[in-house]
Amino acid sequence: MGKGNMELETNKVYDYEDARGDVEVPDTAHQISTDSWFQVAFILTTGINSAFVLGYPGTVMVPLGWIGGVIGLILATMVSLYANALIAYLHELGGQRHIRYRDLAGFIYGKKAYNLTWVLQYINLFMINTGYIILAGSALKATYVLFRDDGLLKLPYCIAIGGFVCAMFAICIPHLSALGIWLGFSTVFSLAYIVISFVLSLKDGLQSPPRDYEIPGDGVSKIFTIIGASANLVFAFNTGMLPEIQATIRQPVVKNMMKALYFQFTVGVLPLYLVAFTGYWAYGSSTEVYLLNSVNGPVWVKASANITAFLQSVIALHVRTFKLQFSLLLNVLLELFPWLNNSPCSASTRFLQVQCTSFWILNMGSKEVH
Repeated sequence: MGKGNMELETNKVYDYEDARGDVEVPDTAHQISTDSWFQVAFILTTGINSAFVLGYPGTVMVPLGWIGGVIGLILATMVSLYANALIAYLHELGGQRHIRYRDLAGFIYGKKAYNLTWVLQYINLFMINTGYIILAGSALKATYVLFRDDGLLKLPYCIAIGGFVCAMFAICIPHLSALGIWLGFSTVFSLAYIVISFVLSLKDGLQSPPRDYEIPGDGVSKIFTIIGASANLVFAFNTGMLPEIQATIRQPVVKNMMKALYFQFTVGVLPLYLVAFTGYWAYGSSTEVYLLNSVNGPVWVKASANITAFLQSVIALHVRTFKLQFSLLLNVLLELFPWLNNSPCSASTRFLQVQCTSFWILNMGSKEVH
């Protein structure tokens, strides 16, 4: 075992014919070794090209400027690839598959690190989930304002609607491997708002007078905006659930995961760069936090971009963090109450997962209303 000599309950299973032999796999609600590396690559790419990319021109490039923004994004890409590769190579450390962050931390550092990692990861994912729901609500609000600017449909109501839609989608899709065709839809939605935002930004940039690229603010306010932008760089390329995603990949898990990561950090980052750099070039320091509020074009085109951003946010939230939170919660319950994993109680655990999903997502949406 690891340095902390922490013993985790495991089931010995034999993986596919190209596996290296028997491996220890902890009890889990995840699907294990079912997905191709290409599907995992699309899952990762979907996460980094979510509708959050529409905010990077205003939240990363504006506070950092051309030099800081370009260098920061490239460095963040390189560092994130290196960090994710390290985690991927540790997936089968010590003859065990470490399919969750807390399992790996516990194996190396012991029980305290196991518990601390679980708490910190859950808090991190909870905050990201909240951001996705707010983003989905903002896209809905932007669509509504294009047609009616009467103030009746307020942003908190849109956020609550977004939370409800996310809950319904999460209930219908039990785990990452079940996404299937939804990854295709997600790609189409991503391409729609990325292409629209790029084309409209390019048109505006070519037709606009010279822009001001000075970093806004002064003194303390500028320092804090730079710190916030730097934090966005860390968030941009990392999922917060790499071991959980790697658990779904087929053997050989390390080799296939590295293929997925190379795809994510080469082809997958290009749309993000395209939107971030073009949006900032077109509008300079006046770029809105939500890029589609800056672009000019036909109403139906902007509405299409906002609607696809909303729909992709629902899928990306599910891909990036949402179902993991409830798998984490369910796994902890299984550790505390092992009898839940035995027949006929397995049906009860599925019902419990659905109930947790509905409660938490609606609870997050209601917090924003208040």
